Amino acid sequence: MKISLITVSFNSGATIRDTIESIRSQNYPNIEYIVVDGNSKDGTVEIIKSFESEIDKWISEPDKGIYDAMNKAIRMTTGDAVGILNSDDFYSATNIISQVAAAFNDVTVDAVFGDLVFVDPSNLKKVVRKYSSAKWHPDKFARGFMPAHPTFFVRRKYYEQIGLFKTDYKIAADYELLIRFLYVHKLKYKYLPINMVTMRKGGVSSNGIMSNIILNDEIIRGCRENGIRTNVFKVYPKYFTKFFELFNS
Repeated sequence: MKISLITVSFNSGATIRDTIESIRSQNYPNIEYIVVDGNSKDGTVEIIKSFESEIDKWISEPDKGIYDAMNKAIRMTTGDAVGILNSDDFYSATNIISQVAAAFNDVTVDAVFGDLVFVDPSNLKKVVRKYSSAKWHPDKFARGFMPAHPTFFVRRKYYEQIGLFKTDYKIAADYELLIRFLYVHKLKYKYLPINMVTMRKGGVSSNGIMSNIILNDEIIRGCRENGIRTNVFKVYPKYFTKFFELFNS
């Protein structure tokens, strides 16, 4: 099967090379790679151009934010399944896509996800937090938990049938989309017990108190829009779990 991988970027010159090289190093033979850049001015476009032979399609133009860019990229895909690798992340091994494709060999599997690790941006070998999706199930949406979205792959037809990211969310459109896919439409998923993605710590969803407030407000909104009953008293205790993830790391 063809696996479409997408990366969206904006002024990612310091990190996008690692992202592209991790995709180039995958040992799976049938990958379609698409990059959508938001009109970067820091050298990102020059790096993308230097890898043109490794990229099937790319554009650089203004957008309305990260979720608008992701939607553009998804519309450009032609693969059987789609995965998203952000421009400051990279795959943790060279056989990740091979394992994802093997999981999709089961025709009843609609989506695949696994685990990821957060690393210190100044030392990419220093793990500061482990994010395991092992015990996740759809009932946990109400408590602020989702499977690790950067590890999420889904058959492309479901973006066409169920819809793309809602661009009126600032931070948690990925959370809302996963609710629609895995809770509302009950797609059958397979968990892979491997560290699939390495993330640099410090993304927008964890960048300060205000970002966390917006994130959790949007998590509650996403739940309520999709028929899940929740509130701040259910969602905020998740930070105790995050503390133990840091401790265990």
